[in-house]
Amino acid sequence: MLRFFVLLLVLANGVYLAWSQGMLTAWGFAPALTREPERLAQQVRPEAIRVLRADEVRRIEAMPQAAVKASECLLVGGLDDAKSAALRQSLETSQVGGAWAFESASEPGRWIVYMGKYPSAQALAAKRSELAALNLKFEPLNNPALEPGLSLGNYASQADADAALAVLAKRGVRTAKVLQERAESKSWILKFAAVDDAVRPRLDELKPLLDGRAFRACK
Repeated sequence: MLRFFVLLLVLANGVYLAWSQGMLTAWGFAPALTREPERLAQQVRPEAIRVLRADEVRRIEAMPQAAVKASECLLVGGLDDAKSAALRQSLETSQVGGAWAFESASEPGRWIVYMGKYPSAQALAAKRSELAALNLKFEPLNNPALEPGLSLGNYASQADADAALAVLAKRGVRTAKVLQERAESKSWILKFAAVDDAVRPRLDELKPLLDGRAFRACK
């Protein structure tokens, strides 16, 4: 009996070996293929691939690269109506090239809670000391016409500034008032969507019309 089981085991191993090697495919018995030979046919010159030595990598890295910049988006902003009209006329009659467009932009007005004007630098310093004693913060002014004075905060609307003034009044501020530090302004932006090496030098032709402004990369 033992001899029979040993013979059966040897026979089973032989059948498994034949099945795993695909010898029984003709009879419909074969393991599932896990290889994808069709991928080998898609390779392009695999014999050309080789691993570079360290000295070869250093030599390639040291090779000079072509000083060619890819095309980039450039713009210049803060142009008033007169400047934008002059630039538009120049672009339409010149050979600057490139796809350009004008876009409108606006800067909202700004209101501040203002204290001043003070008659002297000493009076301004004294007011700063009073505000520091009340643990109140103040900011430098952006409008020279309001100097010497102090700003207790800037706001996007008059309503927000009035609300802030009411809060400050409860903290002991009595002489502050709301002023519009900056009126709303509108301007134009000149944008070149794709400036390459052919167009980039020609932008210099526009410099006399930009009043010192410079092109910068688009955000």
